[in-house]
Amino acid sequence: MRSAGLSVFLFFALNGLIAGSWAPRMPTLADQIDASHGVLGLALLGASVGMISAASVSGRLCTRFGARATMMTSALIGVVTLPVLASVTSPLQLGLMLVLLGACFGMFDVAMNVAAVTVIRRTERPLMPVFHAGFSFGALAGSLGAAVAAGHHVGLVPHFLLVSVVMLAVSVVLIRYVPREEPAPDTGAHAGLDRRMLRRPVLWLLGLIAMFSALVEGANGDWSALFSVRERGMSEAAGAVTFSVFCVVMAVVRLAGEQIERRFGAVRILVAGALLAGVGMLAAAILPFAWVTYAGFALAGGGLAFAFPVALDLAGAVGRRGDGTGGEREIGFVTTIAYSGFLIGPPMIGGIAQLTSLEFAIGFSGVLAMLIAPVALGSAAARRREEEQAAQEFSKVS
Repeated sequence: MRSAGLSVFLFFALNGLIAGSWAPRMPTLADQIDASHGVLGLALLGASVGMISAASVSGRLCTRFGARATMMTSALIGVVTLPVLASVTSPLQLGLMLVLLGACFGMFDVAMNVAAVTVIRRTERPLMPVFHAGFSFGALAGSLGAAVAAGHHVGLVPHFLLVSVVMLAVSVVLIRYVPREEPAPDTGAHAGLDRRMLRRPVLWLLGLIAMFSALVEGANGDWSALFSVRERGMSEAAGAVTFSVFCVVMAVVRLAGEQIERRFGAVRILVAGALLAGVGMLAAAILPFAWVTYAGFALAGGGLAFAFPVALDLAGAVGRRGDGTGGEREIGFVTTIAYSGFLIGPPMIGGIAQLTSLEFAIGFSGVLAMLIAPVALGSAAARRREEEQAAQEFSKVS
């Protein structure tokens, strides 16, 4: 299983590379299509629409065709979409291509998490945070590559073509090592599964954990540099480092995720991480010192490191069938809820900042991070109730 685990880790990194490569080139794309800020903002919604739409069906695709086939399909979509994205000439074209790229990202995300759950079950090791560290490092590599390309005035087409070639090569070489489970039989029970999931509180609570994490992470990505420059008087270069600190700490903490989760358990690390992230964001918002800003965002990165991956891991666990497989649709369901955080987070934080101040908005995101703690406790209680009900039904049948 070592090769399977490494291949899934590298696919997580590849997905991060996609995310980290195109977003930093937005200034060049904006100049290329000559769009105003408002029009550009509308076009950027295409990525979120694509992610949410794809995530909502990707669980079914993984159930029917398997995570391996779904990952390869999404990778091929990305290989074709990125170079075309680099050639857009209007906001409408940009929005449409971002819908496709967002769909690629969302489908890839669900499938790689399903594959990760398979590795976790076969190895009996809590590796989900480690896999998500791969995504963090991939996104960091993509953003650094984009910075180098922009600094050397490399055009969008050659830059994105290079990323596509890397995606294709890595996918073709590694896809054979991704663990494969037999697709679930297409029965009437599966056809009604989505409706039953809507009535499962534990899945909604796990979705809220992932959504709050996405909201706060989005606030960090979109507003940390602006906050550092305008509210703390940093230079643009120093302000840009703020989000880098957040990302690096998150990636490093995720690498140690297996040992931490084994020692303290999923619920405890979710609660402690939420409180740590909240304290960090509130400190950055309240205390007007540059070093506190860096320290606060570092605490936020470390505190949120486990929220998203552990929520998806638990979603796979509650969807596990008697034969040891399953959980694909549950992961897709929770991911769909989580992506709504990326959709509503940036405009929500911006609206709060407009009505109050950017400091208040950053502090508010810290409160959202703290909300993960009671929701995590509630999800644990809901899961215990489900297990008790299942045990009672089983005893009645037997």
